[in-house]
Amino acid sequence: MKKSLVLMILLFTTIIFAQQQKVEKWDIYEAEFNGPDYGNPFVGITLSAEFHHSDSTHAVYEPEGFYDGEGIFKIRFMPDLEGEWTFKTHSNKKELDGLTGEFTCIAPKSDSHGPVVVRNKYHFAYADGKPYFPFGTTCYQWCFESPELQNQTLETLKNSPFNKVRFLVLPNYTEDYVEGPRAIKEFPFEGEPENKWDFSRFNTTFFKAFEKNVERLRELGIEADVILFRPYDNGKFGFDTMDRETNDRYLRYVIARLGAYSNVWWSLANENSFIRHLTAEDWDHYFKVVRDKDPYHHLRSIHNAGDLYDYTKPWVTHVSLQYYNVVRNFGVCMVVRDIYGKPLVNDEINYEGNIASRWGQLSGEEMTRRFWIAYIGGSYATHGEAIEHESKIDWISEGGVLRGTSAERIGFLREIVESGPQEGLQPLDHYYLLNAAGKYGEYYLYYFAEHTPEEWEFKLPDEGLENGMKFKAELIDTWNMTITPINKVYTVEMLNRYNYIDKDHSVIKFPKKPYMALRLTRIQE
Repeated sequence: MKKSLVLMILLFTTIIFAQQQKVEKWDIYEAEFNGPDYGNPFVGITLSAEFHHSDSTHAVYEPEGFYDGEGIFKIRFMPDLEGEWTFKTHSNKKELDGLTGEFTCIAPKSDSHGPVVVRNKYHFAYADGKPYFPFGTTCYQWCFESPELQNQTLETLKNSPFNKVRFLVLPNYTEDYVEGPRAIKEFPFEGEPENKWDFSRFNTTFFKAFEKNVERLRELGIEADVILFRPYDNGKFGFDTMDRETNDRYLRYVIARLGAYSNVWWSLANENSFIRHLTAEDWDHYFKVVRDKDPYHHLRSIHNAGDLYDYTKPWVTHVSLQYYNVVRNFGVCMVVRDIYGKPLVNDEINYEGNIASRWGQLSGEEMTRRFWIAYIGGSYATHGEAIEHESKIDWISEGGVLRGTSAERIGFLREIVESGPQEGLQPLDHYYLLNAAGKYGEYYLYYFAEHTPEEWEFKLPDEGLENGMKFKAELIDTWNMTITPINKVYTVEMLNRYNYIDKDHSVIKFPKKPYMALRLTRIQE
């Protein structure tokens, strides 16, 4: 009787997944199977599937499956090519082995561009080639708050300039999360706080809620920079002291659940060197697990504390840096990114705020200034806000609403960057233009920060210039968010490498105020 029931389940499952389905390119195809729920289904059961496109020259993908509770196993897949796809499962359990299915991948919606990848060495683009310029923010624990606060955070993000959010998978320990009105009801593992977990069993309710927020960010066009590990438990939750076997199982489970979401980035850790028992060799190992188990090769990095991880290693796709001195002075971003030869995202440059801690005391002007310096240096930056308020809700921790003055100005910068060279801003001549970025012969964006020049002489380095080129100039007030065109055309013939011709006409007058920028754009005729 039992054998007949198993055969019926197998036949029913096979029939379901033999039916034709349509999935958009870079969306998620999900196959669901009934499997064994006795014992501990999270341990000892292997499940994966080979996905083949009808074009036999295309890559074969083999994502791992995961247990989703109540006897249900799932495999998620993100197709990257339109046309016909088939799959076949592999498992050490007969009920899950050899199951097949097929579906058709159709064209994506116009606002779907696929996962973000590295482009032009120091920059990013979506899979379809559309440029992507990161303008990030930090909301570490927003996914663990009440549904009402989560909705408010998403509404704020929807109306913000930010297109990437850094946040945790594992909750930090706080007393508020253990007892009181903000106590967390669901944790990543089965068991109870404090440190009474069964690390061999995942809480599927927690992960279903978490991945729903990743999906909601995707719908808003926002990248989810998910942080896989973190310190901060103080011996309470114990999520920062798990052993390698547990960590490996956790990584594989998270990748199996989230890997098919096109907007996912992997941040191996927040302030990794504060997890004292893990060495550089341990982080090498975990990077390799993520690299090997993620068939889509989402972006991978790690956020440092006191010690820097070696970002030159091949499994690191970009630099995720916490070092505010990099964005305090011109030229440092350029040097750092050249050292690593990879995109540089300054993911923690201190926070706009009014708290007692030194890292949360930036004015809105200073946060905005650091963003400008980061982008003029050919790199990127991430915002954060730590403003004390009677609500006790802090943006970098819980989300909610933005109360600072920098976010709007960062949005103004984003508009300027996105309207510039589509291959990304390149720091220009080290001698002439240490505070400028753009593209030689085409586009020059100068930023004067706290300096207050009264005038600037039209002068450009030789590279990329030809006689006959003409440029228009615009004064940009980065704080008041205004762009003022200058009613004059500037020509290459106006300058001589040592003496200016018609010098009076090659001088651009400035208002004597800080945070000004100048944009020179070639006039195409």
